[in-house]
Amino acid sequence: MEETLGNNVRPSTISEVAALAGVSTGTASKALNGRGSLRPETRLRVQQAAEQLGFVANAAARSLHSGRTYTVGMITTDSIGRFSIPLMIGAEDALGAGQMSVFLCDARDDPIREQYYVRTLLSRKVDGIIVTGRRTQARTPISADLPVPVVYAFISSSDPQDCSVVPDEADGARRAIQHLLAIGRRRIVHVTGPEHHHSVTVRATAAAETLAAEGLEPASTTLYGEWSEAWGRQAAGILLSTGADIDAVFCGSDQIARGVAEGLREAGRDIPRDVALVGFDNWDVMVQGSRPALTSIDMDLEGIGRTAAELLLAAVNGDPVHGQRALPCRLVPRASTAVPADPGPRK
Repeated sequence: MEETLGNNVRPSTISEVAALAGVSTGTASKALNGRGSLRPETRLRVQQAAEQLGFVANAAARSLHSGRTYTVGMITTDSIGRFSIPLMIGAEDALGAGQMSVFLCDARDDPIREQYYVRTLLSRKVDGIIVTGRRTQARTPISADLPVPVVYAFISSSDPQDCSVVPDEADGARRAIQHLLAIGRRRIVHVTGPEHHHSVTVRATAAAETLAAEGLEPASTTLYGEWSEAWGRQAAGILLSTGADIDAVFCGSDQIARGVAEGLREAGRDIPRDVALVGFDNWDVMVQGSRPALTSIDMDLEGIGRTAAELLLAAVNGDPVHGQRALPCRLVPRASTAVPADPGPRK
């Protein structure tokens, strides 16, 4: 540990404990606060690292610059909380060791309201701000020359010098197609949202490139529409009416996939025997409510929130990180892709 003027010893931080123990800041927090499902050896290793460094409760907060309030603002445009709530849970996991609080502000896609919240948070002397929303495409910076660090989570900043943490949506689309190929499907079609939406473009491009790498083409033209179950049912009708020879559908969202499942089932198509189905988002109410349960791509929103909070803490402590960081997605298999392609006609 470093010495400061007056021969006082600088308190160790939770980040230093985590580094010594070889774990993330969030894991160190859980280990020291008795939370989470950690292996006993991991918890012991963190406790030993804390003892070795002389870390005591709230040392991370006390190590921040003097005059800090131990609060962080989160500004979102996601009114229903579909994305912002998991992000906030992840952020609170990372901030909990320093006993820091999060103020959630809903800007509702209103620039005037957003600037009001920026001023309000600054008047409360927050230590930093996390900016998020319901879309991953880049946005203009929330403000210029703010006196506190800002990290963008899920959404990204158009300024390459800003710190942004986003899901690697192209990685997610590749995983979806690779999974369908691995279970023997070759006649795959993509059904997705609005054609000019950033996420739509990224996911559709990655899906087509993954098929092309295997010498395959989509079984039908990509169908663009809305982020809704109604569009999914309509898309299923289009595929059936055109006689498209398909054995799998990769959907740009779980809502679309659930609609596709309903449309195919009503037409007598069995999922997954006749047509395997993969969604995107791993939204629990959709994937569990779908019949059958839906295989989906998870963007790890809590992980994005944790990483954003850890980077914000680093910036508060004088170690800012610039640029965009893309975190990988993961595929969560369920019944909608549980069996291989049908080997022949039903008896």
